[in-house]
Amino acid sequence: MKRIEMEMKKYAALYRTELLNEVVPFWEKKSLDTVHGGYVTCLNENGEVFDTDKFMWLQARQAWMFSTLFTQVEAKENWKDAAKLGIDFMKKNGRDAQGNWYFSLTKEGRPLVQAYNIFSDCFAAMAFGAYYKLDPKEEYAAIAKATFQNILQRQENPKGKYDKTYPGTREMQNFALPMILCNLALELDHLLEKEQVAQLTEGISDLILNKFYQEDSGLVYENIAPNGTLVNSFEGRLLNPGHAIEAMWFLMDLGAKNGDNELIAKAEKIMFQQLEFGWDKEHDGIFYFLDAKGNPPQQLEWDQKLWWVHLETLVALAKSIRLTGNSMAKEWFEKVHEYTWNHFRDSDKGGEWFGYLNRRGEPLLKLKGGKWKGCFHVPRALLQVSKTLEI
Repeated sequence: MKRIEMEMKKYAALYRTELLNEVVPFWEKKSLDTVHGGYVTCLNENGEVFDTDKFMWLQARQAWMFSTLFTQVEAKENWKDAAKLGIDFMKKNGRDAQGNWYFSLTKEGRPLVQAYNIFSDCFAAMAFGAYYKLDPKEEYAAIAKATFQNILQRQENPKGKYDKTYPGTREMQNFALPMILCNLALELDHLLEKEQVAQLTEGISDLILNKFYQEDSGLVYENIAPNGTLVNSFEGRLLNPGHAIEAMWFLMDLGAKNGDNELIAKAEKIMFQQLEFGWDKEHDGIFYFLDAKGNPPQQLEWDQKLWWVHLETLVALAKSIRLTGNSMAKEWFEKVHEYTWNHFRDSDKGGEWFGYLNRRGEPLLKLKGGKWKGCFHVPRALLQVSKTLEI
């Protein structure tokens, strides 16, 4: 056991060094927009800006990340300033008249794309909740709580008037929002009523573990019917192993918070099932999308290997090691670590990592940030793994 603990502490040190010496400095130097506020995220492999549009959930994620670095790593004023740059930009420009958060803005802060995507709201609530911890002004708490309540009101119909599906024909519920709400409730635990957090997380846990997860197949489905049954269609057969694995470390955190070892064990079991099913036996790495019955997936990018999928898997495996000491978690961690660090990390230029690989593990795009990739999954995973394994 002592040998394993020493090995894990070496990983913890490696991840912390990469976080503080490479990834965080990249975003500090390349992305802060001190002229208009907020952050630019569309950065090529050299960190040069190739597009100046600002995407709300990336603004929020980066503000959350720098706030979290300040409160969990070191109270550095430049990290607080970087967080405030995003918070002020969002507060000034980010919402419509109903309090919904836009999807994207111009670099100056003018709305570009309407507030159709509820995940902008989810990450905005996270950002303001995290910033409140380092600057406890009521306005930040009020924005976080109001946004959270708005999310709850919209959760049954998250896209509202922007929903393209025809009502009543094939209604489905998607896995992504319950997954995010589980984590969001824990992130806002310091601002919400304890009873509300308990009720919400209990309901979400039940939905994930007993509806989206199917015991017979051992799989977590991306879309199910409102009554929890499976639907034999492209959407109904869709699997996203990365989503499912990420959700399991959220549930492990919930189990650790509540002292619920049964929840931890079930989340760990499901995490292993998704990892084993989603692993590419020919080229290694984890598939982006799969069809539960082995049919051709609808998504043409199904066989790509994405950065966040592998990083969230490393977080889940680190938590498994820490919470249960499962030897299988250690074996998988070392396997996924080797693939992730050898393929996504930019060994030539350093800084932020690549995000998109083809099935063989070769970079498809050498961008460091874009419309969907920002200052979040890489630094959050490096922080999570280092904190989890250093103990």
